[in-house]
Amino acid sequence: MALSLWRSRTASSALNLFTNTLRHFSSELTNTSPHSTRESMMSQMMYSDINSQIGSCMPLSAMRIGTIIHNIELNPGQGGKLVRAAGTSAKILKEPTSAYCLIQLPSGVKKLIDSRCRATVGVVSNPSHGDRRLRNAGHRRWLGRRPVVRGVAMNPVDHPHGGGEGKSKSSGRWGQGSRTPWGKPTKSGYKTGPLKRKR
Repeated sequence: MALSLWRSRTASSALNLFTNTLRHFSSELTNTSPHSTRESMMSQMMYSDINSQIGSCMPLSAMRIGTIIHNIELNPGQGGKLVRAAGTSAKILKEPTSAYCLIQLPSGVKKLIDSRCRATVGVVSNPSHGDRRLRNAGHRRWLGRRPVVRGVAMNPVDHPHGGGEGKSKSSGRWGQGSRTPWGKPTKSGYKTGPLKRKR
């Protein structure tokens, strides 16, 4: 009886200690405003070496100009969508003080992204991925890449470019120009997507 009473008292005292600690921690969180949190992050970034931040994931608003980043969100909380391939990186071009941040992507395109979006500092690993040479056709198949067959090498029933005698460029259905396998023109800027309504 005395042992069970001692156990219950010990458990209740431990529970009280845990709840008091939790209340203290939650009160500290409520007292700090988001603006002060951002300012503290900016000051840490300002006075610390950028190499010490590599691998850290934080909002673009907490980074400084010239930071090399990857795995960038397009919408806040959506998850990384841009610059995720091996060896790629993007660069912050302007100080992210406003609602949007200017970023230069690996293609050279400059894009405005919401400053609340998060990104990871640094470059994606394995930069020599693009230098790898595939040994044979089987190597491509192991990677899940299927063969690409030219339309002129097919029969007319399989492709608009198919048929004809020899390597005929004007063969196929009535000697039309370059077409997709579904018969749509592929040259001269032909619009294949849904047409936008003119205002």
